[in-house]
Amino acid sequence: MLKILIAVDGSEHASRAIEAVGHMARASLELEAVLLCVSPEPVFYGSYTAATIQKIEDEQVIQQNAVLAKAMELARAAGLTRAEPARAYGVIANEVVRVAKDRQVDQIAMGTRGMGALGNMLLGSVAQRVLHQSPVPVLLVK
Repeated sequence: MLKILIAVDGSEHASRAIEAVGHMARASLELEAVLLCVSPEPVFYGSYTAATIQKIEDEQVIQQNAVLAKAMELARAAGLTRAEPARAYGVIANEVVRVAKDRQVDQIAMGTRGMGALGNMLLGSVAQRVLHQSPVPVLLVK
């Protein structure tokens, strides 16, 4: 059985990655998918109160839940019957690679561009870093 980690962030490219893996499943590949949503940890809270920091963290969880719920819905519609949500916090590319290692996946699938505002002209900066750090093949979907 092929185990694929799909990085999701709510972007159109991430949705296409789910569809691409679904196509693989429909082509009679038996596979299991892990839908991973990574929230970046705020680098600097400044002089925020503990209550404000908690509110920021709670909002991140709410956002992750929304992204994962939509991703799971898309995965089911794409024919991925064996899919599970996962979440992580930290530097996105590093966390995608870490979770891929921890879950012992055979491949990573992700969009070439995500929700981030910055990136390279041809390939998103997160996708580029995952491609360079990953010990397993990476399927990039545009």
